[in-house]
Amino acid sequence: MSCGEPHETDCSEVLDHLYEFLDSEMPDVDRDKFQHHFEECSPCLEKYGLEQAVKKLVKRCCGHDDVPADLRAKVMGRIELIRSGQTVPEHDVTKAPAAPQES
Repeated sequence: MSCGEPHETDCSEVLDHLYEFLDSEMPDVDRDKFQHHFEECSPCLEKYGLEQAVKKLVKRCCGHDDVPADLRAKVMGRIELIRSGQTVPEHDVTKAPAAPQES
C-alpha cells in the first residue's frame, strides 16, 4: 500500500513494522518517525487504526484465556531459536521422534 506521495519514511516500511509500533517494541526515534508518517499519510493511518481496533478486540475477547504451559514453552523455545540466529525447523522439534515401524 502506498498513498503515492513521497514521505521521509516509506509506506512499505511503516506497514512492515506496524505491529512493532502498535506493541511499543521499537526505539522512540522510530516511533516518532512513524507517528509523523501517520500524521501526513491517511491510508497508513487508516490501516493503523484498523489493526489497533483488531488488536483491542482480540484482547477483549481472548485476553482472559490461560495459555497451556507446554504451548508457552514451545513458543518461547522457537523465539529463542530465532533470536539466536539458528534456523527454525519446519516440524515440531518438541515432539519425540516417532519409533520406526517394523516391516
